[in-house]
Parts: sequence; C-alpha cells; structure tokens
Amino acid sequence: MGGGGQQTDRIAGTNGRFGTYTWEEVQKHTKSGDQWIVVERKVYNVSQWVKRHPGGLRIIGHYAGEDATDAFHAFHPNIQLVRKYMKPLLIGELEASEPSQDRQKNGALVEDFRALRERLEAEGCFKTQPLFFILHLGHILLLEAIALMLLWYFGTGWINTAIVSVILATAQSQAGWLQHDFGHLSVFKNSRWDHLLHKFVIGHLKYGVKKIKTLPYNHQHKYFFFIGPPLLIPVYFQFQIIQNMITHGLWVDLMWCISYYVRYFLCYTQFYSVLWAVLLFNIVRFMESHWFVWVTQMSHIPMDIDYEKHQDWLNMQLDATCNIEQSFFNDWFSGHLNFQIEHHLFPTMPRHNYWRAAPRVRALCDKYGVKYQEKGLYEAFVDIVFGKIWRTLAGCVPQQIKPHFCLHKKIQS
Repeated sequence: MGGGGQQTDRIAGTNGRFGTYTWEEVQKHTKSGDQWIVVERKVYNVSQWVKRHPGGLRIIGHYAGEDATDAFHAFHPNIQLVRKYMKPLLIGELEASEPSQDRQKNGALVEDFRALRERLEAEGCFKTQPLFFILHLGHILLLEAIALMLLWYFGTGWINTAIVSVILATAQSQAGWLQHDFGHLSVFKNSRWDHLLHKFVIGHLKYGVKKIKTLPYNHQHKYFFFIGPPLLIPVYFQFQIIQNMITHGLWVDLMWCISYYVRYFLCYTQFYSVLWAVLLFNIVRFMESHWFVWVTQMSHIPMDIDYEKHQDWLNMQLDATCNIEQSFFNDWFSGHLNFQIEHHLFPTMPRHNYWRAAPRVRALCDKYGVKYQEKGLYEAFVDIVFGKIWRTLAGCVPQQIKPHFCLHKKIQS
C-alpha cells in the first residue's frame, strides 16, 4: 500500500495540532482530485491516495465528503494495519459540536448497527472454520474426479457426456462460490493467503469471473435474457478477461488461466477429439453461466435500486438486496449468497456464519422499521422474470446500480 496523502493549508492548527472541520467544509471536497472522507470522526485527504487504493478508486471515491466509517470496517479485516497507512492522510477531525453522522442520518440506528458488529465480532462470527472450506474444496475436486471416472468407465456416449457436463458445471459453479470467499478475504487471517488462493481457484479450478465495468448496468432489464444466462460466461467474460489481462499486463493471472486450459485439455482430449473437448468446455460454461447469473441476480435485480441517496450503511444495503430462505440446498446451491443481506453488511464474514448474524440483523431492522425482505428460491427466480418484463413494458425509469461493492478485487493488501 504505502504512500501518503498531500497536506492542505489547514492541516496544522494552534500548537501544531491538526485542524477541525464542519460537515459543510468536508462536503465541499467531493470531486476528482479533491476528495476528503471521514472515518471515526477523523478527516482524511484521500485526493491522491484514491489512485493507489487496493480496492479501487470508485469505492473510496464514492464516500468523498461523507462518513466512511462503516464501509471502512466492512472491507478491512486488519484494521490496525490499515490505520498505519492512513496516518499520512490525516488532516484533522470533526469539530466537537458536529454529529458523527453526516446528512441527517439516524445516529441511533448507526450506533446500534456498529454495536451489533462489535457483538458479532466478540462472538466469533468473523472467525473462519477451516474444516468448512476444506470440505468445500474437497467436494469440488471430488466432482472433477467423478467426471473423469465416468468417462473412463462408461465412455463418451451422449447420455454419459450429458451427465459429465452437469457434474463439471456443478464443480465450476461451486468453485465460483469458493473464489468469491477468497476474493472477500473471509477465509484467512492473513489477506495474502486469501489473494493467493483466490488466484489459484479462479485461475486454475475456475477460469475467472470478475465484475465488468463496461456493461450498461442501468439497462440490464433490456438485455438480461439475451446475454445474461446464456452468454455472460462462455462469450463475454471469456474474451473480455483475456483482453483485460493482456492490456494491463496481468501476466501472473494469465498464467493461472493458461494452467486451467492445459489441465482441462490434458484430461479430456484423452476421451474426446480436440473439437469435441472444446464443445464440452463451452457446454459446461453455458450451464454454469445460467447458474451464476440467476443466483447472483435473484437478490439484486428484483429490488428497488435507484440513484445513491447518501443513506447509512444498513439502509443502503437493505434497499438493494434481499435474502432467500435458508435450507441446506439453498445454502449449497447459492454458495450462501441466499444470505445476501448479511453478506453485504459484513462482506468479510465467513459465509458459514451468516445464519448466526441474520436474526440479529432482522431484529435491528424491525427496531427501526427497515424492511428486511426474504423470499423463497422459486419466488425469487419468478421475480427476476416478471420484474424485468414489467420494467421493459413500463419503459423503465433509468436505474443505477447502487454501490454494494461486491467486488472480486483486492480490498486490502
């Protein structure tokens, strides 16, 4: 990380102390090249730092002129380490007469949410159970092995190939949820291990799926059924990711992805010709694409997503997401993204602990009249279909995806 922020004329007050600021002053610094944020009442000038922020400039830039305390705690597992890098950026603090929250946010709700997070941390909800992830990785490898064994014993007939395709698509989808865990730094205490395993799983076990910035998300209701489930992974992601790696010189990531192709073709050209192996690969990606798209959208697209309204962390996430009912199948099928609310509120929490946090979050929402929405799996899928049809027929008021920051990027180095 490293690097300090630029100092301002008001950095030093009397007796060499930093300056004090009102919210009105802080909110003037929201434009590119001049951005301040507030974390735990401390004011930081991140104008130059945004370009080096491991999580990307869009995330930190979103909070320019605002209180970023809850987002700061949500995305940084090692708070003490990050604070060391924040020291050069510190330019002052809020005046004593200023509230801790900006823009008339409900101070009681914000404080109660922060108290809830502290209780969950004290109860071990942010601690990983290694056995869970070992078993999850094990069942992915087992599925891959079963697919090869079926081909070895039963050959490449149509029925067996169809069964193998489903098994491989299942393994790929489950590997997708596992790379998601590593991408959110929710497995290891040391984030370097998360980054390393993230590259391994997304590059070697599952040829990558990353968030694409160039898709016109505000018009997704119009193109979803055409490029979403059938084409997103096998066509768009596949070519765009390779282009992105080459353009940005991400040679390590490229080598991981090449290793996936090498392993795949070494395994399957023993049973199929190169042409049929390529066809099998794309059939698997086609099925996986449906799985990935429907699961990731069931908790987002049916919701009322609008332009940013400077809400507190709890309301912002609850407005943009909903949960799907818990069951063993739903948990496995969705990689625990059926707990999308808890995942958005606590993105570094290991997913096997979402069920422990959910009743507490619901109780807090009930206390403040915040809608906590939960649906059945079938209902959620139906809502995607009819929600999109309705928006299309109605002409759809332009939408903008609210920044829930569910990104597979480095959020702390």
